[in-house]
This record gives sequence, structure tokens and C-alpha cells, in this order.
Amino acid sequence: MAGPVTPMAQPAADAERHIVESLRRARVLPVLTVTDLRTAAGACQALADAGLRCVEITYRTACADEAIAAASRIPGLVVGAGTVVDAEQVSAAVRAGARFGVAPGLSEDVVAAAREAGLPFFPGVATPSEADHARRLGCRVLKVFPAAPLGGPAFLRSVAAPFPGLRFIPTGGINAATIGQYLEVPAVVACGGSWLCEPDLVAAGRFDEIRRRAAATVAVLT
Repeated sequence: MAGPVTPMAQPAADAERHIVESLRRARVLPVLTVTDLRTAAGACQALADAGLRCVEITYRTACADEAIAAASRIPGLVVGAGTVVDAEQVSAAVRAGARFGVAPGLSEDVVAAAREAGLPFFPGVATPSEADHARRLGCRVLKVFPAAPLGGPAFLRSVAAPFPGLRFIPTGGINAATIGQYLEVPAVVACGGSWLCEPDLVAAGRFDEIRRRAAATVAVLT
């Protein structure tokens, strides 16, 4: 059972509002997994050059900290840490320069650690019960994962109905052909997706293709 919610300090609340607004303007959150640090800045620069100013770099590889730090040096790029599953990763993400954190699931310990660190944090949910649990922990913007297998836009509309105060970042199985359907759901802030910078493209240094995909997505969404 969730304990009492610790109110978010005003600077942290302001930071979260700023991040949410940045994501709302971007509409798409590229999800990047880096296996070779040498490719991190190039991939992120390609996204930024195409007009995508937010990126999530996942804690799925050993060089995630360094990749977040490298991406954070790109002017105007808002860098978040993804797959944050424990309090130690929260601390590491903050040290590396991450502006926000995202998780595939919901952990009270991680939510508390992020709040203590002042890091805007969006935990993952997959059921109405988890969404309500997150709400009672004080979270108002949630990742929905894996969005497509859960039922896609129809699922999001159904979950949003009883929780009008919640907003969502669906991730998982979304691509260029379906992102528009998700963004039509009023409760959706932005959509996360790895199709813009697939691991094979990043590993091969195919920054031209990453830039092309990002530019095509921006053209469709504007």
C-alpha cells in the first residue's frame, strides 16, 4: 500500500512542467540505446538537426551515463534517462546531466528517489490499477508500456477516462505509420519510439538515415 505522498518542491514542480511542455511541443520522444559511446553524440545531433529537441537514452548498456553526458552537451537538446529501474540509476542520471527520467514500470522507491533528487520522473504503467497507484504517489504524467500490445490508442482512451488528471507518454510498438493515431488521444503528451534511431542504425553510424527519419516524422506532425 502506498504511503503518504511527499509534496513536490516548487523548483521540482516547475522543472517538471517545463519538461512536459518540451515533450508536448516535440510530440515524439526518440528512444536511443547506445552500445558504442562514439555514436551517441552523432545520433543525437542528427535528431536535433532534424528538429527533434528531446531524446531518451536508456540504461540498457554500460555506457549510458557517458552517452547522456555527451548528448547533454548538444545545445538546445533536452536529454532524459530511460529504463531507470533503481535509485542508484536516478543518482547516476542526475550526475550525467539528465533532465528527466522514464521507467518501464512503477516502483515506489524509484519515484521517491527521483522526487528527492528533484528529477522529473515518468514511471511506467500497464493497467488502470497501476495508473491509480502512480496517481496516489503524486505522479501525473505516466509512461504507458508496451503501448501497442496493450491495445494502442483505444486502450489509452479507456484508461484516461476515469483519470482525467493524468497524462501519458505511450511507448512500445509505435512507428511512423501509427504515431498520429496516438497523438489524437487528448491525454497523450508525446509518443516514445525507437524506430527513429534503431540500434542497428546507431551502431553503424547511419546518422544520415536517422536524420532523414526524424525529418520525415517532424514533417508529418507539423
